Amino acid sequence: MRQSQLFTKTSKSINQEETSINAQLLLRAGYISKLMAGVYTLLPLGNLVVNRIAGIIREEMNLVGGQEVSMPALQPKANWQKTGRWDTMHDILYKLQDEAGHEYTLGPTHEEIVVPLVKQYVQSYKDLPCAVYQFQHKFRKELRPKSGILRGREFLMKDMYSFHSSVSDLDKYYDAVTQAYKNIFKRMGLADTTYLTFASGGAFAKYSHEFQTVTEAGEDIIFICTQCHLAINKEIKSETPTCPSCDNDQFDTKKSIEVGNIFKLMTKFSEPFKLEFTAETGQKQPVVMGCYGIGLTRLLGTIVEIYHDDKGIIWPVSVAPYQAHLINLNKDSTQANTIYAALQKAQISVLYDDRITSVGNKLADADLLGLPDRLIIGQKTSGKLEWKQRQAEATQLVTPEQYINNYHEFQKSL
Repeated sequence: MRQSQLFTKTSKSINQEETSINAQLLLRAGYISKLMAGVYTLLPLGNLVVNRIAGIIREEMNLVGGQEVSMPALQPKANWQKTGRWDTMHDILYKLQDEAGHEYTLGPTHEEIVVPLVKQYVQSYKDLPCAVYQFQHKFRKELRPKSGILRGREFLMKDMYSFHSSVSDLDKYYDAVTQAYKNIFKRMGLADTTYLTFASGGAFAKYSHEFQTVTEAGEDIIFICTQCHLAINKEIKSETPTCPSCDNDQFDTKKSIEVGNIFKLMTKFSEPFKLEFTAETGQKQPVVMGCYGIGLTRLLGTIVEIYHDDKGIIWPVSVAPYQAHLINLNKDSTQANTIYAALQKAQISVLYDDRITSVGNKLADADLLGLPDRLIIGQKTSGKLEWKQRQAEATQLVTPEQYINNYHEFQKSL
């Protein structure tokens, strides 16, 4: 991508309404645009990052047998009445009515949709287990949206729902998804800051689990076991004085952002819709369920909160919109065009700064945008590339061939 053709632009000004680091940097760098409080447009660069995040999640969900679907965001009132949540969740539901008097909600979650969907296809124990997931926009009536894209009224989420013939089968799958989530956060560079956290199970089970990423930007408080490093959410700490895993009573207190959650729903939603299966004995039994969520746009903001400095964003390689930022400082672009073509031919994603602007603007924008590798070509580089990794101070001169070979060797090691 030539930067001169990118329709978005960077900005030096800071939106005083946005106090969070993630919103300030993503807005200034042109990754997102604010439509209104709690609602943002993903611009081309932001969309690329979210697609990279989705790609990682999709791979891990497929590995545990998830099958991707896409369910409607517009949901009928009748489905929510079946579960009794049309009235009990009125504080977060956006409710709509058409000219004929039919009522709907914009889905904050999809249990009321996925259960009757799966009911069409599951009749026997032979049809179980199964799991379906989607990437879908969710809508929640946040009265005070804040923290940029960490807490919004509309957001992109991956939600998966699993269906089982027994609690023991659900338990086994739940553990598999827990490990898949750990893999996801590791691949995004969040392994060292993200903790499996015990939370209230509500009406479903004794515990549910959250994945909480430690950062001062977080709204949650978690207590991290000093022995086994599992965590407890503040909401259940008073009734869980010791670690549920190792019984230790010593904890570190940290602020955090919830980036994922998993629940054992049991038969909470299958019973209202009479989602049943015929067991081997010939008896009808309710299907046992689990659900597993990850907020993609929230992850976008969380990664920025973790990976930034006073100059801008520092994207982990796995989610960066482009691997390399090629910056031409020569008066003509002949040599830079040749290198740009060579990088593309080598299948290295590259943003090529071919703009006619000052050296200072180009370098400042490179730091703000935060791509993993900065490649400068100019009179002082004598036909080579000055290669600098975003988080490093040192630079080195390499030929285009050396950089390409190094990149491919690095990819093999992943």
